[in-house]
Amino acid sequence: MNAPVRLPLPPSLYADTAVAPTATPPLDVDKSVSVAIIGGGFTGLSTALHLAEQGVEALVLEAQEPGWGASGNNGGQTNPGLKHDPDQIEADFGTDLGRRMIEFSYGTTNFTHDLIRRYQIPCEARHNGTLRAAYNEASAAAIDKTAQQCIHRGMPVTLLNREQLRELTGTDRYLCAMLDARGGDLHPLSYARGLTRAAISAGATVHGETPALALRRDGSRWRIETPRAVVHAEKVLLATNGFTDDLWPALRRTIVPVFSSIAATAPLSDEVARSIMPTRPVLYESGHITVYYRIDQRNRLLMGGRGPMHWISSPSDVAYLIRYAERLWPQLKGVAWTHGWNSRLAITKDHYPHVHEPAENVLISLGCNGRGVALSTAMGAQLARRLTGGAKAELDMPITGIKPIPMHAFWPVGVTSAVIAGRVRDRLGI
Repeated sequence: MNAPVRLPLPPSLYADTAVAPTATPPLDVDKSVSVAIIGGGFTGLSTALHLAEQGVEALVLEAQEPGWGASGNNGGQTNPGLKHDPDQIEADFGTDLGRRMIEFSYGTTNFTHDLIRRYQIPCEARHNGTLRAAYNEASAAAIDKTAQQCIHRGMPVTLLNREQLRELTGTDRYLCAMLDARGGDLHPLSYARGLTRAAISAGATVHGETPALALRRDGSRWRIETPRAVVHAEKVLLATNGFTDDLWPALRRTIVPVFSSIAATAPLSDEVARSIMPTRPVLYESGHITVYYRIDQRNRLLMGGRGPMHWISSPSDVAYLIRYAERLWPQLKGVAWTHGWNSRLAITKDHYPHVHEPAENVLISLGCNGRGVALSTAMGAQLARRLTGGAKAELDMPITGIKPIPMHAFWPVGVTSAVIAGRVRDRLGI
């Protein structure tokens, strides 16, 4: 077997400032375990941790290092909920499952921050709220609709007007916003490394630089081939999200891998940082092309959004984000932007997370649609329960069949066109 190709971390602010990693050496001897998990992002690591807490032998196989993908390179926002509004979720999945999905998804941020506190994970976590902001009338109406549905269900949500937002964000760009007190932020690579450490301390095994090359049934168990060794497992979880390949038939064609990019400034002065977001909530815009941002604990502004559909390595690669930041806050002109990076996340056609059980003792979870930090963490507990309890252990998410997206081969062209069209519509306010 060929040795795996070790890729460096994307050139992110996180790579330069994260806590030190825990040793996760490549697998070099054959192993037999209860559960093998393919993918060392938040979903896989959280599942391994929750299995280990129950005394279940869990082994994680990660092609690079834990947190190498979108888990360690995202916007760092812990945002509650799903892409769709609560009423739409109930309409799509019925009263029983729909309400469970709503309760689960809007509780993921509290779950995540509780987990961080329980394991004392050093990842700069804060619980300062999430702002979903509108800058045109159509988005404002949509946010008002979402807020009313959340308030009707007793959620800690507040609808803010333009004046209130000017005080919270330092710009008069926004007409209104929904503030959800359960949101927050963290350092995602430090969090991934902390989850790794917690999972290992609980009894799980994590192997980096160990891609799964082949997966097949071998008698009553599953056989996973890696470059140096073979794993036999009673059960398998695939949690590869935006880096899903052809390990399982047709799975890659059920998601669209989309790059999300971030640019970060050098630390701002206290005066400038206070003039932008004095109370430090996180914010994402409700537009055709989502822009999101926050100020971290070192006073750096992190601006994120859709960028080139290829790897980047410099803030100049996402100059439009820098120009937009200067439009929101003119006082940023002349400020140094030190980092620019991206990674791939998974978008599903229906914008719901997808959970599959395509064969006996095989579970798949992917497609967080941009809400991966808290959602994938909380999904870990759900998936662990299903892996140990079987069909009797109901999830608070639907389990669906694998349905490839039609014309999937053309997704790069489609995504690029959609990004360009969305930016134009956002500029025009339509």
